Amino acid sequence: MSNPELALLIAIPIIAATLPLLAGLKFEAVGWPIAALTAGVELALAGSVVSRVVAEGRFVHNLGGYPRTYGIELVVDEFSAVVISLIAVVTLVVVAYARRGGPRENAFYSAFLLLLGGLMGVGLTGDVFNMFVFLEIVGLATYALVAADRSARAALASLKYLIVGTAGASLYLVGVGFLLVATGTLNMTDLAATIPETVGYTDPLIVASFCFVAVGLSVKAAIFPLHTWISDAYAESPDTVTAYISGLASTLGAYALARLVYAVYTPAFFEAVPLAGDALVAFATVSIVAGSVLAVIQSDVKRMLAYSSVAQFGMIVAAFGLATEQALVGGIVHLVGHGLMKTALFLGVGVIASAYGIRTVRQYANLGYRSPVAVAAIAALLLGLVGVPPSIGFLGKWYIAWGAIEAGAPIVAAVVLFSTLLTLLYVARLLETMYFQPADDIEGAVTADGRGVRLLSDGGSGDDDDERPVSFGMVFVVAALSVAAVALGFAGPVFEAFLDPFLEAVL
Repeated sequence: MSNPELALLIAIPIIAATLPLLAGLKFEAVGWPIAALTAGVELALAGSVVSRVVAEGRFVHNLGGYPRTYGIELVVDEFSAVVISLIAVVTLVVVAYARRGGPRENAFYSAFLLLLGGLMGVGLTGDVFNMFVFLEIVGLATYALVAADRSARAALASLKYLIVGTAGASLYLVGVGFLLVATGTLNMTDLAATIPETVGYTDPLIVASFCFVAVGLSVKAAIFPLHTWISDAYAESPDTVTAYISGLASTLGAYALARLVYAVYTPAFFEAVPLAGDALVAFATVSIVAGSVLAVIQSDVKRMLAYSSVAQFGMIVAAFGLATEQALVGGIVHLVGHGLMKTALFLGVGVIASAYGIRTVRQYANLGYRSPVAVAAIAALLLGLVGVPPSIGFLGKWYIAWGAIEAGAPIVAAVVLFSTLLTLLYVARLLETMYFQPADDIEGAVTADGRGVRLLSDGGSGDDDDERPVSFGMVFVVAALSVAAVALGFAGPVFEAFLDPFLEAVL
């Protein structure tokens, strides 16, 4: 079956990734226009695919016209449609921010577009080995982007990420090898049919494959204790890069895990091997608590948000492991909500860092006055991260807790509540600092006589200059995403209705 728009979603950014480097041989600063055009095309294609999914449901594309037994199949259903929409929206937002926020090198945009193609590939592939290939593209591009500012700290963070990420990818590949040995196929649809019919869920090769796949993808999703790369990668990379990888790279790791759980192993595997599902939920639950505790004790804002991601991805993976309708909806909603909110939060942190050169919680004193629009947007996003209604953060947590109780796992619901209280603790500390903490006694803070005229681009009366490169567009994208995070809190029925065919197919 030929549906070339699926292949184009992957091919266009990968081909476009070569253009900044080639054009850069003769021209400077051509990377951003190429990336912006590509992001716009990707958003249009994603919109077309989503509208077709709404009208027709799941559809596939066989690369080269080869049948799925021998060729590579691209698949889009309601779940993957949500994910590719998230990728397209976040990409366009980050590119818009990067117009002024940088980096500006052509090589940066080549790696950025390569990452975009890899992310789309992870979202659309229907082949477990092809999933590995796209995960490696995502990994290699991300390692380069983390080190984009060429500092020693960023290079070390990139190396650490490379080592841990390669270990995770290798574990995943071992699991894929076990699946191939046991079934003779790599296609997800064929695997789902072959495993119960000819091998059995309790076969040692199948159980071992799940263990390797789950651990490998847990590295990609930064599940505790496999999260060790995340704090340095997020803290030391340029703010634009941090926003993009926090919103999408780990998100696609969690998506890949969910895709294999429901499209390959299916919930019947958890019924046949209950220890597998229990272990997945248990590790994810520990990640929720550990990530929240680690976030509480951080003084650097980017590291605080990084460890917060460990907790949030723990919730998402726990929801996928519970394998109930409400929990699965909650996991998908929280996947989207976290991707949008973390992208916006790191972009907001980038606005503040660009304007004032500050990074720590204490240095954020009095920022509510100095940058009223950006700080108001950050505050709304932080409250969404806590789960204050009507934000999408609340919606996702509500469905997850409901699904946990429905699945007979009240301890997961209790841990979600406990994590919410811990999140409130570090969020309240930051909000109190931004709005109520005097800045005069804080070293490095924004004071009336030091750094920090109220930027014209952020509702103030001071001049924006090259020393503090904050444009109206940078502030606008943060504010727009904060509004979207609140508006999507009312979209529960829309998510349920759209995802219903997918839920019926997998549960």
